[in-house]
Parts: sequence; C-alpha cells; structure tokens
Amino acid sequence: MSIFDTLSEHGVVPVIAIDDAKQAVPLADALLEGGLPVAEITYRTSAARDAIAAMAEERPELVVGAGTVLTEEQADSAKAAGARFALSPGIDAAVLAHAASIGLPFAPGIMTPSELQMALRHDCKMVKFFPAVPAGGPAMLKNIAAPYAHTGIGFNPTGGVTLANLADWLSMPAVRAVGGTWIAKREDIMAGNWAAISENARAAVARVKEIRSA
Repeated sequence: MSIFDTLSEHGVVPVIAIDDAKQAVPLADALLEGGLPVAEITYRTSAARDAIAAMAEERPELVVGAGTVLTEEQADSAKAAGARFALSPGIDAAVLAHAASIGLPFAPGIMTPSELQMALRHDCKMVKFFPAVPAGGPAMLKNIAAPYAHTGIGFNPTGGVTLANLADWLSMPAVRAVGGTWIAKREDIMAGNWAAISENARAAVARVKEIRSA
C-alpha cells in the first residue's frame, strides 16, 4: 500500500501551520485522540521542520507529511525530519524530480489540465487541487478529472473545504482525501485547545465514514 493509499483510507488530511515545535507532540496526541492519525505540517513557519521531526520520533503511529514544500531544500529538510509524504500548492518540475530522487512521495498542486499532465509526466500518484473552492469547486474538479480517470491519478482538494461540503468532494471517486484546514486551527494550537482539535478530528472521521457508507 502506498502512502497515498493510506491517506485515502482516512479521507481527510489535517493541514496545519504550527508556530512552536513544542506543541507538535500535544497536537499529535489530539489528532490521535480524535481517531485521525495523519497530519500535513506546512512549511509556512520556521517551526515546521522541528515539528515534523518531533511527531515522527515521538508519535510514529501518526502519519506525518510536509506541506507547502516549494524548493528542493525544503524537500530534503522534510525527508530528513521524517516526513512520509509532501505536498505543494503549485507544480515545479525541478522539485518533483528531486523529490523522486530522494524517495519522497510528492503531490504537487494543480488547477488546470496542463498542470495535471505535467504531474502525470512525473509519475505523480496524487495531486493537490488548489485552491479548491476559488478554483471552481467540485464541479470544476469533476470536469478536469474526467478525461484523466483512466490514469488512476487521485486528487486532494484543499482550500475552502469544510465539514459542511465534505460530501460534495468525497462523492467523486477521483478524490482520495481532502485537505482539512479547519481541524487544527492555528489559534487553537497556540492556545493549547487540544480538546477542540480532537473533537474536530472526531467529527471529520465520523463524517467520512457516513459519506462512504451511504
């Protein structure tokens, strides 16, 4: 089973910006308590690398990946820290080639068929559809994905996805898992509001199960 198959099993990947690596393990525990053992720690803060490392070392049962990976150096950093996958809001051929060379499963961001074909050229198994709602929402993704269904490529819509519209995305076979920015909000992490994060994770898990069993 590939790492993207594992993400697909969960249906939601929490997308997280963390400002203090000391909060990484309590955050991991909150997600695990909520039954959602996966996290995408974005390289939007200086704490990202250390947060990934702490989670990977202290809570190996959590599948931790890196988000907003824009450069080869960040890919190296994420891999060395223990990230098991990486994603980006855009697509960069050089970064894709480098990630492949170091064995880091990588899902680039796409918004158009041309970008999707670039991802396929680099043998990507999953791409991030970003920004999902501003880019046209489920209807847009459905039309972009349709001509490529035979390739088996999966999608990770991120940006404007919520618990309320989760079914609109997960009802599409090509959507493997959404990016859940609502699960572990920056302000809740900073405040140590772990109970709220656990509850958000628990609600997401329950909603995914409900949608997939319908």
